[in-house]
Amino acid sequence: MRDAVIVAAVRTPVGRRKGTLSGVHPVDLSARVLTALAERTGIDPAVVDDVVWGCVSQVGEQSWNIARNAVLAAGWPESVPGTSIDRQCGSSQQAVHFAAAAVVSGQCDVVVAGGVEVMTRVPMGSSVGHDVGTPFGPAVLARYAGRDGVTPGPLPFNQGVGAELIAARWGFGRTQLDEYALESHRKAADAQDAGLFADEIVPVPVEGGVFAADEGIRRDTSLAKLGELPTPFRPDGVVTAGTASQISDGSAALLVTTGEKARELGLTPIARIHATAIAADDPVLMLTAPMPATRKVLDRAGLTVDDIGVFEVNEAFAPVPLAWLAETGADPSRLNPRGGAIALGHPLGGSGARLMTTLLSQMRAGGHRYGLQTMCEGGGMANATVLELLG
Repeated sequence: MRDAVIVAAVRTPVGRRKGTLSGVHPVDLSARVLTALAERTGIDPAVVDDVVWGCVSQVGEQSWNIARNAVLAAGWPESVPGTSIDRQCGSSQQAVHFAAAAVVSGQCDVVVAGGVEVMTRVPMGSSVGHDVGTPFGPAVLARYAGRDGVTPGPLPFNQGVGAELIAARWGFGRTQLDEYALESHRKAADAQDAGLFADEIVPVPVEGGVFAADEGIRRDTSLAKLGELPTPFRPDGVVTAGTASQISDGSAALLVTTGEKARELGLTPIARIHATAIAADDPVLMLTAPMPATRKVLDRAGLTVDDIGVFEVNEAFAPVPLAWLAETGADPSRLNPRGGAIALGHPLGGSGARLMTTLLSQMRAGGHRYGLQTMCEGGGMANATVLELLG
């Protein structure tokens, strides 16, 4: 029986908005991780059957099938195809799911899955029109008209408002959210200082040198500073820019194949893609689907939450992982041990692959047999993946 294994995973450092990566075209940034993946594994890129690439704002520099353009920019053979996908924030995690399905079913033997978003150059929302109702249409607007959290304009469903609704439903106060954000920065800083990100990061040549470290970590932040920030989503709210993921630039990629093909190519698998799941929930709350997705993937894997050694739950906003913890009963010490998107950043279409690259690194370092990743997505969806460490 065919399986799906990951033999390599790489990522760029995550750049802050208007930061060090802002001068790098998203196609070239994608090409950088493709090149690094081939260099680290020693594979001939000609054996790659497909490149499945997540990207949310597929407009401007990220349009016209950025996956294929990245293949060409990397200098890979013209025979290597690529396709770009959008499952909002989970796009590159979905790319891994599609890659696994392709190799397990026998449609492909070797697939690169990953994604990119350079939010400085292609701002979030660039692909949305300006007419009221775009891109939802009158039927969707009518279905949710009058709901608390639905606002007028081209984007009536607002993630920040959803985060406020979640905080209210689960009873999270401002101080609790600020404390969570501060801890994310502390964990990320500690991991960076200990060199824990070094093996997963591919340095990126930039004007004036080489960019090799995540730059979103705020070492000088404090509860006092976080407490001074305004609440932009609701005047009497609790969610701030400090308890939200950072607008970022970055890319990541994983090489997915079968165990048999890995042996044929002389590659050593890191982990097996043990189970995958997708789920959907209320699009107004928008950020709660990681909870049903987690239940679904654990049931599919035949595991319980206690079997998982490390969790990566994307920190789109602090209420998301906090609500997830409350509902799953997972051990908080196993959640995002190296910090999350509040500290490291959230380059939308590249975040799923970034989280998985970090998850694999943590599993290897800690000898955790199982790791679980999940992330909320626009429209009220979520992906969840269970990885099993090999060797």
